Amino acid sequence: MRILYILTTLGIGGAEKQAIGVAERMAARGHAVALIALKHADEEWPVKLPVLRLNMRKTPLGIFRALRFVRKFIALFRPDILHSHSFPANIFTRLLRIGKLQASAVNTIHNIHEGGWHRMAIYRLTNSWADRVTAVSTAAAERFVRRHAVSKNKMTILTNGLDVEEFAPDRSRRKITRKRMRVSDDFVWLAAGRIAPAKDYPNLLRAFALVRREHPQAVLWIAGEGDTAPLAPFISDDLGAQFLGLRRDILALLDAADAFVLSSAWEGMPLALGEAMAMQLPFVVTDVGGVHELAGDAGLIVPPKDEKALAGAMLQVMAMGEGQRSNIGRAARERIQQDFSIDAKADEWERLYARLEKRGLS
Repeated sequence: MRILYILTTLGIGGAEKQAIGVAERMAARGHAVALIALKHADEEWPVKLPVLRLNMRKTPLGIFRALRFVRKFIALFRPDILHSHSFPANIFTRLLRIGKLQASAVNTIHNIHEGGWHRMAIYRLTNSWADRVTAVSTAAAERFVRRHAVSKNKMTILTNGLDVEEFAPDRSRRKITRKRMRVSDDFVWLAAGRIAPAKDYPNLLRAFALVRREHPQAVLWIAGEGDTAPLAPFISDDLGAQFLGLRRDILALLDAADAFVLSSAWEGMPLALGEAMAMQLPFVVTDVGGVHELAGDAGLIVPPKDEKALAGAMLQVMAMGEGQRSNIGRAARERIQQDFSIDAKADEWERLYARLEKRGLS
């Protein structure tokens, strides 16, 4: 098959990482693969595949020019499948279907929220221009169908996957990283994700302030890009929270941490949690989107926007013995290996593509 992946950017995000991971596995299986990025990002994931960067302007003329250019590229590449990720790329791909384009179009929704009512209306109005829509969690799929943004007969749930060989704990790396980060016997919590409303870091910072009352030596690392200025009211000099910014050494940070925390107000299916589970970390997470589908019974799950519940669960993890935390971590990794391996997910994508290709040829 010939597969063209269309992304808004190749920026450092979970959706982008997942798309690139699947694309690279399709290429390794012998399929012809190329990627298109609508816009440039300051920081991007490394990609080993051919990439066409459009630097598209968000104006009617800019979109028209980008569509015309991509149609010319499609005439040369002749894809069987167009697979796009997240709202801007999904709608761009649907617009490409206007005319005589033969390739089947797959859109993937990565979050339970992809914008307000106007985006839901655009999805609804252009529904006929997509052959299949996939969602990374049952919660996201049900919400989009319930709001009539996607017709039920076109929706498929295909969850994210992780490279369990890449995300494997390393005790020596843990020791080196903790020394480099200047923590010794401190209990380190790690949160990972961009500084954005969805992650609800005010909830986490309020909860961690409660944790510090019981454990003054506890440390919170927050790894993710974004403006921290709006969080200033929730930060004090003695809070023990460190904003690490965008990090390329997330494996080392996961090794060095003692537990993982996710305080989100909404999610699709967070890769950061899956990575922490693969690295055998005990975790505390909020019950939003597809979090429960990913976590199962392997960790502690609390309601969103409840700093007391979040702090209570964090204190519960800290009160456990090291053996109990290790058991939780091993159960978490086993769940990822059994149900969320990216190679198994690549098998699912390949089967979906094959069905669409066969239907397109018939």
